[in-house]
Amino acid sequence: MKSMIEVEGYRAVVRYDSELRMYRGEFVGLNGGADFYAKDMAELRDEAATSLAVFLEMCREDGVEPRKNDGELTEPSVRAS
Repeated sequence: MKSMIEVEGYRAVVRYDSELRMYRGEFVGLNGGADFYAKDMAELRDEAATSLAVFLEMCREDGVEPRKNDGELTEPSVRAS
């Protein structure tokens, strides 16, 4: 099961990882990776905000647009092989 959260206008997919016994989130629609982990939902939002802040700062430093496709937000696609 997956859920979505939004932080500062950026969406992230959140899933529970039963092996790690933690929630894992990953921002979607970015020109790079920004993921985060937490043991509970309260901590998850804090970790998401930190991960996003680091990602956005790196984009500013490198002069890279943070969003893909001119700001269009899309979920990651999954292909079966």
